[in-house]
Amino acid sequence: MTAGGGAAAVTVVDHPLVQHKLTMMRDRDRSTKGFRELLNEIGMLLAYEVTRDLPLEGISIETPIGPMKGRQIAGKKLVLAPILRAGVGFLDGMLSLMPSARVAHIGLYRDPDTLQAVEYYFKSPSDLADRTVLVLDPMLATANSAVAAVERLKSRGAKDLRFVCLLAAPEGIARFQEAHPDVPVWTAAIDERLNEHGYIVPGLGDAGDRMYGTR
Repeated sequence: MTAGGGAAAVTVVDHPLVQHKLTMMRDRDRSTKGFRELLNEIGMLLAYEVTRDLPLEGISIETPIGPMKGRQIAGKKLVLAPILRAGVGFLDGMLSLMPSARVAHIGLYRDPDTLQAVEYYFKSPSDLADRTVLVLDPMLATANSAVAAVERLKSRGAKDLRFVCLLAAPEGIARFQEAHPDVPVWTAAIDERLNEHGYIVPGLGDAGDRMYGTR
């Protein structure tokens, strides 16, 4: 399901497998191990959708039977850019499908008082301008971290960016689209709202804490 307007589209990936696994993840009694495994699996499923329109080019190969003209992804390999720490939960699933992808790391944390994003680490390939960059973070809540991450990547030359999350709040989508109307969003669900602490309702809690077993 895709919604657009003046800003780039927001695509809700409503595939039954995605929705089933998402419901399992929301369960507060889900173990750390189970949560981590499900996030990895959903990351793989979302990767199928977010890369659906990648350009292809023809290539001549030899099968065991004879020659043929096949197709392969054109251009340079993608960059996966997880926002630390929870965004790393998407990596293994996506890398299993795209093992040659480059990886950028963006270290941001949310100040508990201001809810603003504070950067503490950034490392990326030097040729971002020539690559499609998938920015990964399970939660698009206030969108402060997402906005800051995309700004940082753009400052390093990235032009073709796509944001991938597990859950989004309407407030987060609005904030993100206001800041980056050129960057499309893929998510498994759009929830009701944010609470006074900046958490998505009904959401699934803090994705990083649930993935790593921390508080």
